[in-house]
Amino acid sequence: MKLTIGETVLTAALADNSSAKALEENLQSGPITIRMEDYARMEKVGALPFRLPTNDQSITTQAGDLILYLGNSFVIYYAPNSWRFTRLGHIEGVTAQDLKKILGQGDVTITLSLE
Repeated sequence: MKLTIGETVLTAALADNSSAKALEENLQSGPITIRMEDYARMEKVGALPFRLPTNDQSITTQAGDLILYLGNSFVIYYAPNSWRFTRLGHIEGVTAQDLKKILGQGDVTITLSLE
């Protein structure tokens, strides 16, 4: 999956679960854009335009983790957090420091796509 943030395009490997498969199926209809807010200086969170099935399990996130929260919130972590979440995937080839720079401070708009 591709994540476009401004001029930056990141690649994420999707998890092997029904939540990630449902996200991929939704993206086959075309890209979606999500306005995301910073939360607790560890994540960006925004509402998906659809609900996905959950596969919650106890997770300690790492920078780059893509998480589904409550079935309709898309979250990008740039710092660790432990909770019961559904993992959607992980952004590849970017450090925590680089990811924080790309996401910036405050709100950000991202576009998810398959290509």
